[in-house]
Amino acid sequence: MEIISLAIIGLLIVISPGADFVLVLKNSINAGRSSGILTACGISLAIGVHISYSLLGISYLISQNELLFTLIKYAGAAYLIYLGVKSILTANDTLEKIGKSSTTTKPSQYLMQGFFCNMLNPKTMLFFISLFSQLISSEPSTNSYVLWYGLYIALLHGIWFSLVSVVFTSKHFQGYLITMKKRLNQACGVGLLSFGVVLAMKS
Repeated sequence: MEIISLAIIGLLIVISPGADFVLVLKNSINAGRSSGILTACGISLAIGVHISYSLLGISYLISQNELLFTLIKYAGAAYLIYLGVKSILTANDTLEKIGKSSTTTKPSQYLMQGFFCNMLNPKTMLFFISLFSQLISSEPSTNSYVLWYGLYIALLHGIWFSLVSVVFTSKHFQGYLITMKKRLNQACGVGLLSFGVVLAMKS
């Protein structure tokens, strides 16, 4: 029963709308499916980092060091605000095929965007701190189970956000998305900017 509950918790935390979703959507409609999937992979890699420091006990140190956690919080907020402002300022209504727009962004940058968007999100940190503090035991033999659960969550993030990219770049949606490209870019930008501002103001 506990396994089922944990599986459901993991699923809910992944599919709940947030900055990760907005970023994947923005990159998908601007630079195509492969860029959205790379963003999803970056998010999944960041989850791996969260899992690592949780298992190593660093999460406890972060939770006990208010200055360190505050610095991470503002760094994450600043990054989201930067992505949001950039998306708003570069929004255009050119009716070209999604993913075919001219861009100087390297593929690796989409991977890094996804990584830093998730990695610098204190809400994600708090989730792993609270969840894994309940699961991690002093018995090393039981922690292998926790590791597998962490890998499940990381894989779930990669699959879910890759699916989001695939769906929103499918032929069925492209006709609608192309005509709404500028507004979607602006909406995504406002969403990222709002997440950043709220994150910075939240105590």
